Amino acid sequence: MSCRVGVLRRHLGEVSAPPRTRGIVGDIEDLASASSAHECGSEGSAVQVSGQARAMLQAASTAAAGFKVRSGESAFAARGKPIKGAADFRESLRGRGLVVYHGGEQVPEFVDHPIFAASINAMAATYELGEQDPQLATAKSQISGVQHSRFLHITESAEDVVMQNRMQRRLGQITGTCFQRCVGMDASNAMFATTYDVDQKCGTEYHARFRRFIAQAQEGNVVIGGAMTDPKGDRGRSPSQQEDPDLFVRVVGRTVDGVVIRGAKVHQTGTLNSHWMVVMPGQRLAPEDKDYAIACAVPVDGEGIVYINGRQPSDTRALEGGEIDQGNAQYGGQELVVVFDDVFVPFSRVFLDGETEFSAPIVERFTNYHRRSYICKAGLGDVLLGAAATMADYNGVAKASHVKDKLVELAYMNENIAGTALSASYQSHREPAGNWGPNSMHANVCKHNVTRFPYLAAAIAQDLAGGLVSTLPAEADFDHPVAGPLLEKYLVGAPGSTVENRRRMLRLIENMTMGRNCVGYMAESMHGAGSPQAQRVVIQRLMDPESKKKLAKRIAGIKD
Repeated sequence: MSCRVGVLRRHLGEVSAPPRTRGIVGDIEDLASASSAHECGSEGSAVQVSGQARAMLQAASTAAAGFKVRSGESAFAARGKPIKGAADFRESLRGRGLVVYHGGEQVPEFVDHPIFAASINAMAATYELGEQDPQLATAKSQISGVQHSRFLHITESAEDVVMQNRMQRRLGQITGTCFQRCVGMDASNAMFATTYDVDQKCGTEYHARFRRFIAQAQEGNVVIGGAMTDPKGDRGRSPSQQEDPDLFVRVVGRTVDGVVIRGAKVHQTGTLNSHWMVVMPGQRLAPEDKDYAIACAVPVDGEGIVYINGRQPSDTRALEGGEIDQGNAQYGGQELVVVFDDVFVPFSRVFLDGETEFSAPIVERFTNYHRRSYICKAGLGDVLLGAAATMADYNGVAKASHVKDKLVELAYMNENIAGTALSASYQSHREPAGNWGPNSMHANVCKHNVTRFPYLAAAIAQDLAGGLVSTLPAEADFDHPVAGPLLEKYLVGAPGSTVENRRRMLRLIENMTMGRNCVGYMAESMHGAGSPQAQRVVIQRLMDPESKKKLAKRIAGIKD
């Protein structure tokens, strides 16, 4: 009897099943495939049953387990219209009926709310770059055979991994913010590799499912977001030890067609602007955490999902009607709390289900990809360097030796980030699944640099900008008939500069170092893909001091 049938039979046994229901259990056993339970304890195989048996089993198991069974369908996916460019992307975000909260209110259509406009523009820039430079920002896949965004590409060579980095730095230069697609790209490659490994050991069919999901995503040229970070609660306890079991996403119910998940993910980048989420465990799991070992694809417009938008410094300037005070009025990031209130996932989109030993490989592979994806901060750093150098011009100090030296320091830090990221990518290795993954040591060195350098760069940029970066009067004051002319008189800079241009550059530096986009440039640099100690743990594990001791002893002439 298959493992799935055993689960369903157990559900029926937990309720007072009438004789007719017990007879249907026998029908199911006859109809189910003869395959035995998977070696690793997975319960992820669908069972073919009659319509009557399916209905009764679903009702019985739902009543027994106390979970809601919702639709697993996506209104967006049903449209079946491929996204060909930025205009199609913007249109694809509309009419999905998402449940979104911002500022204590439910937002009927987030696309029309000014607080979300900059993040939509930043995501749209990934499609615009694909149109402008298809060699850089698109790829053709062996999986689907179609040209698609490079963010959807499963890497087929080390050069593919390098091209991801080149695209990421360029988009950082274009937007000056987080463009929100790297998590999905890195999650896709991590899951592609890990599902293959699970299948090889456990006899599951996750890899085939994931390949089909990726092929469909590439054919539609959609946006995949990644969902890994759980709220965690008491960090000293495992998921199954929490007082509230929902503090990590978990499976709370099963039907003959799929699983039901409950919980939340936090710090979710650009999820509203995505079409799919790849939900993954966020840490190493023990056998008793089996319900938390779930990886699956969920449509962003899936039933039972609630989105709560996160605050950003100075975000309400987007509601004031002005442009200059926003600093970067065109582009911005987006981070949310995503709540899964009994969300149904069909087995066709389940890629891990109870195989706890594979939670750590998912996390390790994802973080290896994602830590060298922080080359985007070199792109943002290029923008900040340009802003600082321009302010030096406007302030009339560009020729001072100490100013030049500070700009050199900015360039040094940007190239250090970029160099370690590219080194990790150039040294990529082929996974058993066939895709390519970056060098772990250099990926972690890259991210560790990123936890430091943007903060140092911000200090230099603020230094070169001058005190007005934090005391500049509001845009409305410059428009005032009395205050405006006074400000125009007293806030002049070097010949050739204008007060308006000084204001624009000061606000851009403010935006990146203490305003709305400091979330993407600074706080995200500290905590994204793991806080600093997470990288140090990996570096310590990989640094191999014993082999280095042998090198030193040989040169020194020491023989043990």
